[in-house]
Amino acid sequence: MKRNYQKELDIIIEENLKLNKRPKLLLHSCCAPCSSYVLEYLSRYFDMTIYFYNPNISPREEYYRRVEEQQRLISSMDLSSPINFIQGEYNPKEFYDRIKGYEAEPEGGERCFICYELRLHEAARVASESEYDYFTTTLSISPYKNAPKLNEIGEQVGAYYGAKYLPSDFKKKNGYKRSIELSKEYDLYRQDYCGCVYSKLEKESKDN
Repeated sequence: MKRNYQKELDIIIEENLKLNKRPKLLLHSCCAPCSSYVLEYLSRYFDMTIYFYNPNISPREEYYRRVEEQQRLISSMDLSSPINFIQGEYNPKEFYDRIKGYEAEPEGGERCFICYELRLHEAARVASESEYDYFTTTLSISPYKNAPKLNEIGEQVGAYYGAKYLPSDFKKKNGYKRSIELSKEYDLYRQDYCGCVYSKLEKESKDN
């Protein structure tokens, strides 16, 4: 049976509201634009920390530009509660080692699933070690990302580390549309490819 991840998230939020709880949430973020709506939405219900761990991003200059935009957005948004920020290690070799043999896979295929797992695995580890109540990722806000696969991987790595994965499909409730509006409002740098060199090459080949 097809799961409704937004409905599952709504139920968790309602249960915590009834208990007058504000759980600690570690939010893996791929970039400022994708995080904008998620921050606006979830900061009403959770004490949040952004975890920026994206060794897939290429080139290096692009990575640091996205880090700076993420930090600028956090400092600019008027949210229900302060947002903390953790920058993970930037080690592109880790990404290239993991996806070896899948370089020619199309965007949205097996290479991307390996990349999901790499980033969610690390988020789950940090969430467990720092005793967050939940962890999740902004990735599901994109219409180009596989939300069921993200949730499947999130739950698997969460179980491995003993960390609760917060089910989500942030493109629901017009989340993607709202992220575009917020990107314009805060004049965010909105990249035109996911992050890795392969997604960049695929985007450039389609433009030509």
